[in-house]
Amino acid sequence: MSDSSPDDRAADKAEKSASAFRTISEVAAELDLPQHVLRFWETKFPQVKPMKRGGGRRYYRPDDLQLLRRIRDLLYVDGYTIKGVQKLLRQSGSVRNFVNEDEAKIPLGEGTSATEQDIAPATQPVSDNSSALADRSVREELVEIVNDLKGLRDQLAQSAS
Repeated sequence: MSDSSPDDRAADKAEKSASAFRTISEVAAELDLPQHVLRFWETKFPQVKPMKRGGGRRYYRPDDLQLLRRIRDLLYVDGYTIKGVQKLLRQSGSVRNFVNEDEAKIPLGEGTSATEQDIAPATQPVSDNSSALADRSVREELVEIVNDLKGLRDQLAQSAS
């Protein structure tokens, strides 16, 4: 048994080095996101590659955390779609450029197939943090519903064939 109280252990976690790897639960808590959203984003953004150890446990590097924070802000605060964020990532040239961009500036020159709809925010940016949390919760529920519907659609397609 440990001599430290739960408060001491919480303080130890809060004092983790900025360069330390973090578990999915630590990242989820820091970004105020459910763990399933982080796992979902791994399927949509190949740039998010946490290190996996025994039993499939994920360990996120500091760079992963920065990338996830930027993705979260674009999706939940700026109102971009997943397709829009994917396009921003592709057009930024590198993850480092993408993470360090203060505002997404996408050159829409010749040879670019991006449309304004693909990259523009889906809604107006949310300015009030409490509204952002409420919107995030609603969006997460909607994403879950859409994923459930897609799964049902796939099951119907398989049973029809």
